Amino acid sequence: MTIEPARIRVLNEAEPDEAGRYVLYLLQQANRSRFNPALELAIEEANRLGLPVVACFGLMDGSNGFPEANARHYAFLLEGLADAAKGLAERGVGFVLRKASPAAIALDLAREAALLVLDRGYLAIQKQWYAEIVKGAKTRVVQVEGDVVVPVDQASTKHEHAARTLRPKIRKQLDELLNPLPHHKVKHSAEGLSFAHAIDISDPEQVLAGMDLDRSVPPVKRFRGGESEARRRLKAYLDGPFARYGAERGKPEAGAASHMSPYLHFGQISPVEIALAVRAAKTGSAEDKDAYIEEIVVRRELAMNHVHHTEHYDRYESAVPAWARQTLEEKSGDIRPHLYSDEELAEGRTHDHAWNVAMAEMRETGFMHNHLRMYWGKKILEWSKTPEEGFQRTLRLNNRYFLDGRDANSFTNVAWVYGLHDRPWARRPIFGTVRYQSENSIRKIDAKAYERTVNELCAAERDEPSRPKKTKAKAS
Repeated sequence: MTIEPARIRVLNEAEPDEAGRYVLYLLQQANRSRFNPALELAIEEANRLGLPVVACFGLMDGSNGFPEANARHYAFLLEGLADAAKGLAERGVGFVLRKASPAAIALDLAREAALLVLDRGYLAIQKQWYAEIVKGAKTRVVQVEGDVVVPVDQASTKHEHAARTLRPKIRKQLDELLNPLPHHKVKHSAEGLSFAHAIDISDPEQVLAGMDLDRSVPPVKRFRGGESEARRRLKAYLDGPFARYGAERGKPEAGAASHMSPYLHFGQISPVEIALAVRAAKTGSAEDKDAYIEEIVVRRELAMNHVHHTEHYDRYESAVPAWARQTLEEKSGDIRPHLYSDEELAEGRTHDHAWNVAMAEMRETGFMHNHLRMYWGKKILEWSKTPEEGFQRTLRLNNRYFLDGRDANSFTNVAWVYGLHDRPWARRPIFGTVRYQSENSIRKIDAKAYERTVNELCAAERDEPSRPKKTKAKAS
């Protein structure tokens, strides 16, 4: 066994079905053909049983679509699935894509499977799929946790108060679980197996065109989905900008961010693979590496801990700690000098120019630097009639426009704006003792350089020049 036992859970006690035609892997959270422990376990078991491996994915659209997902999210997802399908085929693994829920496709194909392997996510909808599968499957079901470095239940059995309480628990296990993952050779190819109602993913744009979904938020050109693109970006980052990470990671204009979050959200690259590459990088100091590991392991997995241990993590009354709700309620009657509608926020029509620029980057390109995400969220709290309204508006905008929206990090970061994983600060109007972020935080960055970058990015999305062409004045 090449996979750490801590990553593996048997979800029912059935024995592998000797009459099965294949080992089935529900590829749903980890959408990649390499560095995927769930896939490697499926291959290992299939080789032992003398069977091929078939991976499947349930594509949801229409009234049964994934909550809040739109054309932007689906385009990136489908590009990633096309790349994964190609990689799977090269390894001799079959791939079946159908318009169905993950639970429905897994249960249907599991009827002829000797074993069903699942990967793992932590959102409520994912837990619902797993419960349906375990209840309905007649064959053995095994789950492999491959999209965190330290498995969530092993890191902590409770909701952690802050990064400082989770950090020592993570750090203690880091070296034990930060290991390369060998790729097994497939002994029995799935070539020749055919399945009804399968969708050809080789042309993701065509698949997208045939889906019933929200198209008001279009795909972006700034990011292309897929594990190949994720690895290309990671290599380019570690070869260059990473050397400035420790000193400049808080400066949006500096270009020191890795832009791995969309790829992590869609499971197109493993956090273990990234962390190992960072540790082995020839660029960057020990401080750069430690700072990056803190973000991709401790901070990211604190978010996993939050959604895993919070039943209604998308609701203000559940996600925000009691002390923060109390102080915000006490200040709810304070005069708010600026109030904006949802439309004004989405279109970036506020009095705060820097905020509008950040909103343009988010709206047009699907990304915003973490430093600005915090400022962006704090201002929505300040510009909303009530903290409850602000929370829901922040979450709606976050999930609508960000490529990495609808993620454990998204739900956690929005709740952080309102006091989660934080402590009381000096009392202020509107915020009470919840942390306030003023315009001074924007003065710490080169706002003009950031705006130039955003203008160029937005112009590229529209296929327009970033600056208007100069025209000669007409003779009078």
